[in-house]
Amino acid sequence: MSEEKVLKFNNSINREFTRALMTRVDNYFRSNNISRNANFNLYLKTFVVFALYFGPLALLFTPLSHSLWIAAGLYIIMGIGKATIGLCIMHDANHGAFSKKKWVNDLFSYSLNVIGGSSTNWKIQHNYKHHTYTNIEGHDDDIAPAKILRFSPHAKYRGIYKFQHLYAWFFYGLMTFSWILWKDYKEIVNYDREGLLTKHKTTLGKEMTIIVITKIIYLIYIIALPIMYSGMPVWFVLFGFFIMHFVAGFILAIIFQPAHVLEENEFLLVPETNTVVEDSWLIHQLRTTADFAQANRIFSWFVGGLNFQVEHHLFPSIAHVHYHKIAPIVKQTAEEFGIPYHSFRTFGGAVAAHYKMLKALGNPNIGERYK
Repeated sequence: MSEEKVLKFNNSINREFTRALMTRVDNYFRSNNISRNANFNLYLKTFVVFALYFGPLALLFTPLSHSLWIAAGLYIIMGIGKATIGLCIMHDANHGAFSKKKWVNDLFSYSLNVIGGSSTNWKIQHNYKHHTYTNIEGHDDDIAPAKILRFSPHAKYRGIYKFQHLYAWFFYGLMTFSWILWKDYKEIVNYDREGLLTKHKTTLGKEMTIIVITKIIYLIYIIALPIMYSGMPVWFVLFGFFIMHFVAGFILAIIFQPAHVLEENEFLLVPETNTVVEDSWLIHQLRTTADFAQANRIFSWFVGGLNFQVEHHLFPSIAHVHYHKIAPIVKQTAEEFGIPYHSFRTFGGAVAAHYKMLKALGNPNIGERYK
């Protein structure tokens, strides 16, 4: 794999919008004398979210696990906890938004490794490739899933995609499971070949060592110890492990995908001869991202504010607990300058729109619409 082709955005345009938006958001934090990072609500949430994962895990080693129905319920709750650790804690930390202190962000970013993933892979795939090149074919790995799915109208077409609106939901549940088995290993090698580990000031040997050691520790506490000490049958521990990951993967997928894989959003195909994207980076984020269920505070708490994906993409270094406050500022400024601001009133509406786009991507000619 060759070294990654770097694209640049035309940030010389729409400077008035950029200046106005940045000034207004800065004024919000300054006038209210509040930090852009975590507040008491996020600290409390951190405790609750970790308890949601490790609490049921601890109960698996008690007589409660002797009832396989109760044990199954505990694994499902762990799956929910696993997803919320990713959505509410790890995500902010890996963006440097959890704290002003780098060591605190680094510490909580490794919560992904604690639950079986790789924080370095996440930073490269999500923070760098996805946030920089959102919905750009060949650059945003989030729209380049396994060949069983098609998330971009510019991706190569296969006949099976005409049914993906039906089967995609099952494969969403396999997302975190794939991280554990093979994806993290494959990605770290690919990123090294692309020169991205050097750009992130690390090496393949170091990162592969971290991945292997942390996954061994994860598999010990999540599989080996329950097999030895919980009293549950081996087959059930493996079944519970799968169910936990399926729940977590499905939750993560249906939160992230309806923000970008929608007919309302733009998908770019930059010619090989070009290195410049016509839009500014801020405008590009607004054209390729959507919010949903902004008024649902309980839902927003659970998903780490990622129903405010527009605000997150514009200000990834701001902790998610502030998104609901800056969203009206972003929307008003976008409308004032005649720039698209995509938002769905409900989560169900966004999921339905994503379903519609999955079905549309089953059409081999959909790329003509996005030229």
